[in-house]
Amino acid sequence: MNSSIILSLTTFIYGFAAFLYIASWVFRKTVFGRIATWTAILGVCGNTLGIVVRWMESYRLGIGHAPLSNLYESLVFFAWTIAVLYLIIERKYKNQTIGVVALPLAFLAIAYASLSPNISDTIQPLLPALKSNWLIAHVMTCFVGYAAFAIAFGLSGMYLLKGRQTDASGTLLSHFPDTSVLDELTHQMVMFGFLFLTIGIITGAVWANSAWGRYWGWDPKETWSLITWFVYATLLHARLMRGWHGKRIAFLSMAGFLAVLFTYFGVNYLPGLHSYGAG
Repeated sequence: MNSSIILSLTTFIYGFAAFLYIASWVFRKTVFGRIATWTAILGVCGNTLGIVVRWMESYRLGIGHAPLSNLYESLVFFAWTIAVLYLIIERKYKNQTIGVVALPLAFLAIAYASLSPNISDTIQPLLPALKSNWLIAHVMTCFVGYAAFAIAFGLSGMYLLKGRQTDASGTLLSHFPDTSVLDELTHQMVMFGFLFLTIGIITGAVWANSAWGRYWGWDPKETWSLITWFVYATLLHARLMRGWHGKRIAFLSMAGFLAVLFTYFGVNYLPGLHSYGAG
């Protein structure tokens, strides 16, 4: 069994876990929730195995690089980080309703990689500029940050939905965590993501200097990474210095994730040094 088959199976496992989390939330059956957690853990194991096998396949082909060099591989790693971060949150807060938004995001990421006809899962030799250990540090830190922002996006949506109802008792929204918990979790996820995005930008600059002889070139990916960084820096500044909470932080968090999505996908259609990330 090769890595592509393992990761395709993992796609369906994540999809089934997302279905179970939603079923547990809608039908209020704890048994669905317990099965969902174990299914998500199984998905993470399959995701991990797929990444490891793909890495080994790369060496068997004589190419030998970490599976983080194109859009397919980055989406697979993105799904893994979302699922792992979510399971840590679930264990800490003992609330499975966050899985209603987190697992569908992990599923969509890996489903896009596995099922899109426009994304190749072929292992290809690295471009000369990508042959650097800085690539691994840069991509891993950026995607840990992106995964935290993705979960913050889901938490912000939950906050806004629950905040719209003055009396949510007896409704599906009553099973969401309290708005104060959602607000604090969003803040924590943004701080965590911001730290890793910052490290990702720094390691990317060091890598750019070793590959192209300059730390910064205003490439579209670099520019939009900086814009994303400023959006989240504004959020953290507003919260810490201006005391912003609640809706304004939720809207800023969602705006930040839209910037993440454009940085990740949108700029691939623009000419630049990061165009290899399109496929």
